Amino acid sequence: MNSPRVFLITAVSGIGAETARQLAAQGNRLYLIGRDESKCQKLAFQLQQAGAEAGYTVGDLTDAATAPTAVRGCLERFGRLDALFNVAGISGRRYGDGPIHECTEEGWATTLQTNATTQYRMCREAVRAMLKQERASTGQRGVILNMSSILGVDVDRKYFSTVAYAASKGAIIAMSRSMAASYAPEGIRVNVVAPALVRTPMSARASEDPAILEYMKVRQPLLQDVIPVEDVAATCVYLLTDASRAMTGQTIQVDGGWSVA
Repeated sequence: MNSPRVFLITAVSGIGAETARQLAAQGNRLYLIGRDESKCQKLAFQLQQAGAEAGYTVGDLTDAATAPTAVRGCLERFGRLDALFNVAGISGRRYGDGPIHECTEEGWATTLQTNATTQYRMCREAVRAMLKQERASTGQRGVILNMSSILGVDVDRKYFSTVAYAASKGAIIAMSRSMAASYAPEGIRVNVVAPALVRTPMSARASEDPAILEYMKVRQPLLQDVIPVEDVAATCVYLLTDASRAMTGQTIQVDGGWSVA
């Protein structure tokens, strides 16, 4: 049996939380980052009940100090960092995101800062740590999985015309491919997951809208519905573990047929 791996996940709800649960069921060790201490405690307790070791850092990733603090906390708790899942992000509509002629300065800046800059900081700190640690039995030092969106790849003008969100998710893909090229010789692989509309707390407005649910019958024809969070998490587990050890620089779309509809 392989030794438990250490996974750092930047979320305590939605896809990040479900991925943590699935990794915990495999006996791995989890370190979480979240803004709400009660939610961090709740998920950590669930993971411990499943037999996994779990720790967390409470912090806001838009604060530049949070990323180094969290990675340091993970290393102090578990001694190494095998994989980072960069999943935290927002929809910027409430800040003024929308079509470019409507997008406000706040909508643009807040969405790019929260979705793209936070991932850059976490990737920077994770790579610095991974470069210092010994290679695992696979010959690899670490794994990074960054969360993008189908909207960073395949746009939709009817219900999801949000230019800052699309730009932030496209930037994540470009950053990840650059990283993958730089660090493959060092045994660090970097991939991206780009889901379409998934049933999570962040997507509640859209995934409970009757008009959008009807639209999903056409836009996500494989399921004709919003995608269950468990399905996306299972793909994330694959990309974070040795099952995908020959993959780097890839963007995997879990989209229910969105991109071929």
